Amino acid sequence: MQWFASTLSRYPELAVYLALGIGYWIGAIRVRGFTLGGVTGSLLAGMLLGWLFAVPVAATAKSLVFLLFLFGIGYEVGPRFLGAMKGDGWRFAALGVFMPVVGLIVAIVVAKTLRLDPGLAAGMMSGALTESPAMGTASEAIQALPLDAATRERYLAHIGVGDALCYVSGALGVILTCTVFGPKLLRVDLAAHALQVERRYGIKRQRHGVVPAWQPFETRAYRIAPAAPIVGLTVAAAERVIVGARLFVHRIRRDGALLDIDGDSVIHAGDVVAVGGRRDVLVDVIGERGEEVDDAALLDIPMASHEVFVGKSHWAGRTLEDIAARDEVRAVFLRRIRRGGQEIPIGTRTTIERGDVLTLVGPEPAVLRAAGVLGEVVHASDATDFVVVGFAIFLGALFGIVASVPIGGITVTIGTSIGALLAGLVVGHIRGRRPLFGRVPDAAVKLMQSFGLAAFVAMVGLGAGPHFMDALRQSGVGLFFGGLLVTMAPLLLGLWFGRKVLKIDPLLLLGAISGAQTFTAALAAVQEKSGSPVAVIGYTGAVAVAHLFLTTWGTVMVMVMA
Repeated sequence: MQWFASTLSRYPELAVYLALGIGYWIGAIRVRGFTLGGVTGSLLAGMLLGWLFAVPVAATAKSLVFLLFLFGIGYEVGPRFLGAMKGDGWRFAALGVFMPVVGLIVAIVVAKTLRLDPGLAAGMMSGALTESPAMGTASEAIQALPLDAATRERYLAHIGVGDALCYVSGALGVILTCTVFGPKLLRVDLAAHALQVERRYGIKRQRHGVVPAWQPFETRAYRIAPAAPIVGLTVAAAERVIVGARLFVHRIRRDGALLDIDGDSVIHAGDVVAVGGRRDVLVDVIGERGEEVDDAALLDIPMASHEVFVGKSHWAGRTLEDIAARDEVRAVFLRRIRRGGQEIPIGTRTTIERGDVLTLVGPEPAVLRAAGVLGEVVHASDATDFVVVGFAIFLGALFGIVASVPIGGITVTIGTSIGALLAGLVVGHIRGRRPLFGRVPDAAVKLMQSFGLAAFVAMVGLGAGPHFMDALRQSGVGLFFGGLLVTMAPLLLGLWFGRKVLKIDPLLLLGAISGAQTFTAALAAVQEKSGSPVAVIGYTGAVAVAHLFLTTWGTVMVMVMA
């Protein structure tokens, strides 16, 4: 044990990785459907190692990974941050502002009532509101306070203690509110109501309890019988014969020859036509009426599947039903919509937002034409534009150092962490207009976020370990119940405000509440309870705005309590 302790003391980076491994292992343990998650697990593991062993942690290391994390958060929410205010999205965005503000106000009142020091106050707030990034901004704010080294170290350690004590009740509070208390207060049966919401959005289930993210599409060849209703019609008219079905005639074989066609070409009896559309329509409707032909040459149509970044603002807020009727997307089908890393269910009333990534399939010329009018094709790439990332974090952090706000008789800077967050937001917003600018693959963004935050809180835990028992004896009970109040106040008021004032649908409101708490586990719980993924529509509208506010609350809390 002596050898192990001296090794961790000489090589503290090993303790960080050990805390990460233990933390993610603990965080994955499921107890009645609840898990701590890797970030909280890393914090607890770090605290345990810090309590058992003396592990020095450099402030530079913590700042390095935390700035990377904040840039990743800003980069992800940037394309849709301003767009969240458009259409019905403003309701979710408003909730994403309301709940964090309520949480901050209640946290300040509780902290002042309990006479908590700035570290415990910030930690209580970050844990109760399930927003671990606030620990980082609070740490930077404490570093800037005119304190002696011992007091500063104690306050910094107390951030991790407060977060650890309040996070479990905070996480359970969000999950229980979204799945148990919320549905009862809203007087709604989630499973039954989910079916109504899906019908409103034009979403069709393939089988009970499952909403398809995409429909399979095919191209088949049929011989046109003399009595067929489309004989003598133009291609454009024939494609509209079956109401509500998007069917497209790609090619025609007539008297053994393959013809180049357009919308004005006329279909004759005996023609063999290549028709593309949803498989169920081709098999169940056309297949029962027409003779299917195996014509390899006719069906030799170059098909493409591309991810398209929606960058043109005039498409934002339009429904899929509206877009599908446009000539620009003729013969193109939609397989998937991703918004901020979350998959959005597809229905006729589903709206497209700027920054969405659409998976389009169809003949290659048609897909490229649609991609050109919607935005740009996102070609697969594993390369990160470190030129933009490096300069953006540098300039953002520099802005955070230079920018200052006079409060009373002192001048307070917004800090490097908030500066990096704003830099990520700006780069992400520019990427929403120019998808090839500052390219960072989705996997790299997720690594920035998961590793950056988990490594940071593990180091916070290592520093908090020696102070844990003292802080627990001094403020443990009051801190726990105070954190519980900070958790429940914005959740209950958010239910009232979202339903009575904003008039948000109950199921989408529960999704938006999980977004306003930036707690994806609560969204998953709502989806499981309702048997539908549709709550994600509310989540994505609120989380982009809430992330920005909740992260900055660490700085605000320290400023108020100091």
